[in-house]
Amino acid sequence: MDLKSPIEYLKGVGPNRATLLKKELGIFTFGDLIHLYPYRYIDKTQFHKVKDLTSESGDVQLRGVMRRIETLGEGRKQRLVGKLRDDTGAIELVWFRGIFYVKNAFEIGKEYVIYGRVNDFNGKLNISHPEVEEVKPENTNAAETFAPVYASTDKLNQKKLDSKVRRKMVETVFTNLTVADLPETLPDFLMQQLQLVPRWQALRGIHFPKSEQELHQAKRRLKFEELFFLQLRLLQMKRRRKNAIKGFVFENVGEKFMRFFKEKIPFELTGAQKRVIKEIRSDLGSGVHMNRLLQGDVGAGKTMVGLMCMLLALDNGFQAVMVAPTQILAQQHFDGIRRDLDGLDIVVEFLTGSIKGKKRKLLLERLASGEIDILVGTHAIFEDPVIFKNLGLSITDEQHRFGVKQRAKLWGKNKPNPPHVLVMTATPIPRTLAMTLYGDLDVSVIDELPPGRKPVTTVHRNDNHRMRVFGFMREEIAKGRQVYIVYPLIEESETLDLKNLEQGYEALSREFPMPEYNISIVHGRMKADDKEFEMQRFVKGETQIMIATTVIEVGVNVPNASVMVIEESQRFGLSQLHQLRGRVGRGAEQSFCILMTGFKLSREGRERINTMVGSNDGFVISEADLRLRGPGNIEGTQQSGVLNLKIADLARDGQILTAARKIATQILDEDPKLEKDIHLRLKAHMAVVEAKIKGWSRIS
Repeated sequence: MDLKSPIEYLKGVGPNRATLLKKELGIFTFGDLIHLYPYRYIDKTQFHKVKDLTSESGDVQLRGVMRRIETLGEGRKQRLVGKLRDDTGAIELVWFRGIFYVKNAFEIGKEYVIYGRVNDFNGKLNISHPEVEEVKPENTNAAETFAPVYASTDKLNQKKLDSKVRRKMVETVFTNLTVADLPETLPDFLMQQLQLVPRWQALRGIHFPKSEQELHQAKRRLKFEELFFLQLRLLQMKRRRKNAIKGFVFENVGEKFMRFFKEKIPFELTGAQKRVIKEIRSDLGSGVHMNRLLQGDVGAGKTMVGLMCMLLALDNGFQAVMVAPTQILAQQHFDGIRRDLDGLDIVVEFLTGSIKGKKRKLLLERLASGEIDILVGTHAIFEDPVIFKNLGLSITDEQHRFGVKQRAKLWGKNKPNPPHVLVMTATPIPRTLAMTLYGDLDVSVIDELPPGRKPVTTVHRNDNHRMRVFGFMREEIAKGRQVYIVYPLIEESETLDLKNLEQGYEALSREFPMPEYNISIVHGRMKADDKEFEMQRFVKGETQIMIATTVIEVGVNVPNASVMVIEESQRFGLSQLHQLRGRVGRGAEQSFCILMTGFKLSREGRERINTMVGSNDGFVISEADLRLRGPGNIEGTQQSGVLNLKIADLARDGQILTAARKIATQILDEDPKLEKDIHLRLKAHMAVVEAKIKGWSRIS
């Protein structure tokens, strides 16, 4: 059987169903069908007895006679209740939907096979909305395999392409498959070393496992294969780039760098900052194009490292650029860099979309002539008219906020070689995610905060404590400090019962009246100028309280702010909460983060709050965020094609990923082009993988 055959040619599919499968699930071929794996399994390999059931039994299969079925309750509380009895006892079956249809499908006194989850309702066991089949010769005995359950959609279900039908389609493909149709992709030595089952066995086992052990072996093999080839590709890209793309050589550590280091740095660099600068200097002097990710927690000093790298570019006759995702953050970088470089003969300019007309024209002319040394700005820098004379270093802050095409534009800003690339993020990335999202980059981590910084004290308070929280805010303001209050919404929502910014402003205005107190308000729907005006009032200390949405998550640096109050904090993701907390604790004084919630919290919401209270370490928090939300929901990862994993789970398969990367590295060290006989399977499969990949493999 040819697995490349179009799906419409599979028995029972046809053109109409094929169109739906392509649109809803991306199934174009027989091969696509069998590589879309079940997301869970129904254990029909055994029948349970009613007497053995407990609230911990989970999903069970029973066989018994329907003794009674009746409708109880009225209106919205109406439900259908049946009683199924086997030779050991009876259990209730309950339906809340489709009552009329379900009731007419049963016959009292008839024997049925039912499957569902055991629930405990007020001390009485029942099964709600079970799967039900009449007893027939084919289901009289326990099944030989676990029944796979496939993800579906409403449209597929309406067209009778639900999980059961897909199961039959997969069975049809496997009935006609031979071992030769599923050639091995991994070398024999690797399979023996890791004790992996053959590929054909794993694919059959993932769809129709006969035991938990067979399912475990199939998953382990397919997860390793997926992560191994991903790492092999990322590492190959990294090596090819280093071999193919030459980098400008920054040989000199000159006057600008040394004067700044000796005269201008306002504090002693941390050991981590010195280590990272050394790593970057090594890259910049090697003649190889640098493509490096710089990770560091909020306040770790990434911008200072970036500035010193830009001075290296200037000392070697090149220009440098720093791009930030918002005007607020770009303005902050510009103001900070200009302040730090005051007194040195270095020209720093600022470019955003709001700079227009003659001012913009003159700035672009000065940039193209080389008069401007460092340009700081926003997305406007990506535009075609922005031309540098000799761009040597590009720094992108919070780079996950930019699309790949946007970042690619910076590559074309210099000839013949692209500028060195440093991407920075204050969103700590879990190790497994970094290995996958940024597996083709070199990674540096600033894992140390500057001396004198005190960890922010984080506490959880509910609505009962609101007056005490207001009292604490007054105490801090009386000491000359400032306070942030962050809300999840701007205006009332009919669907979410959240405290909102407008109501909050009214309530706080009563508690903190003028003229004794002044309040700033900032949210995403304000005009840029109005937002900047309010921000600056707070920065200058003209207002004591800033009420805001998450627009202040990145970029506002007010060392005098010592309190961050986050309303409805359970509604925020962990990384977002950590970013917001990072807005305080930027001065020498003790700072506080107060997480406000209602009384009712979901299990996940409570875990998020407890994680924040228990740790200030961004990497610990990012690991918890990955575990709770999964990689597809972590900010910035949605645009990355590498996260379209079919079976591996970065939150749980870290050991497999680490092993896969280590083995891929060893193989490429030994045989970079995969030309040895033992690696020919790898080379053949990588050619297939490469043919499917589109796009921007050279760009971080």
